[in-house]
Amino acid sequence: MSEPIPVNSEILRWARLSLHLTVDEVALRMKRDITEIEAWERGEAFPTYVQLETLAYDIYKRPLALFFFPTPPEEESIDRSFRTLPEYELERIPPRMRFLLRKARVLQLNLAELHEGVNPSRQQIIHDLHFESTVAAADMAERVRSYFDVTLEQQQNWKTIDDALKYWRETLEDKGVFVFKDSFNPPGRKRADIGGSPFSGFCLYDSEFPVIYVNNNKPKTRQIFTLFHELAHLLMHTGGVDTRVDDYIEYLTGDSKRIEVLCNQFSAEFLVPMRDFAVRSAGISVDDITISNLANFYYVSRETILRRLLDQGQVGQQYYEQKAQQWLEEREQGGEGSGNHYLTKGAYLGERYIEAVFSRYHKGRISVEQAADYLGEKTKNVPGMEDWLFKRGATA
Repeated sequence: MSEPIPVNSEILRWARLSLHLTVDEVALRMKRDITEIEAWERGEAFPTYVQLETLAYDIYKRPLALFFFPTPPEEESIDRSFRTLPEYELERIPPRMRFLLRKARVLQLNLAELHEGVNPSRQQIIHDLHFESTVAAADMAERVRSYFDVTLEQQQNWKTIDDALKYWRETLEDKGVFVFKDSFNPPGRKRADIGGSPFSGFCLYDSEFPVIYVNNNKPKTRQIFTLFHELAHLLMHTGGVDTRVDDYIEYLTGDSKRIEVLCNQFSAEFLVPMRDFAVRSAGISVDDITISNLANFYYVSRETILRRLLDQGQVGQQYYEQKAQQWLEEREQGGEGSGNHYLTKGAYLGERYIEAVFSRYHKGRISVEQAADYLGEKTKNVPGMEDWLFKRGATA
């Protein structure tokens, strides 16, 4: 693949400028002469396929197919995607989050292409249920639990936190919500400690292909909470973001504030219904062991249990803030860091999305290069992804 590939030079330039990179910086990373990069952007010469892969995946972090579009795509601004965040928080959103937001939008477009514009789920929760920001969290949680047909007893009888996370992800995908995962930490940082990303996840609303994007570095109990925080946003037809520190809420006003408060309340109420919790926590001695036992019982984080105790007046605000900070500093890496590329990628994209890619590939509707683009992989890695999918099916 050493022959030049005729790509859209306008998009080459747009992709570079969108990351505020200079031609010199791109040339240095490509190990090419500056005049060659400039010629590509003027349309006087073209990169080879291998060079285009490097540009797309390693430098610009864009899907390869984008460089063949007739015009650069219009991208929704981050303030429109996360409209419930105050302006000062929007200004502090790091480059990694902006990259992940673009990546999530690409996956959303991919879903529309793979499924020919029609959500494959027979039931779609965002079509069947809709809530205003004035709804009571308990009423919202009860209706959603009934829709999922999952009892609290079932939830409490799962064996491990892995079972719980897998079940909730599959349940959401059964009802038409697509869940993806990724590392939200800056490249090179492996631990989900205090220096990691404060963001736990976000969602992108779409009437046909709603997406929830979860930080795989967070503990799985936090990932579960994030799933339902973001589901609440989708059920109010908004995009949203879940952060580790939510003191920004006090700077919000009107509907934005009601939505963020409700998303947190709904997630807590859905996972730990106050009526059930009040019975189980009555007369207990509040200490680390008791909190951990309750957290394990409901498959939620210790912070969620502590918040419920605060809501009931069993602990004070100072105790709550002190313990939450202590646990944050003690927290070790969550996520599924197996070190195996294909296992990690499988966890990030999910089995259903990968199945959809290979289904179209084996029907002859897309080429191996297009399959690689959908998977965000180099062409040489496509067989490895298919092998992961085959083994997944064999052990299911």
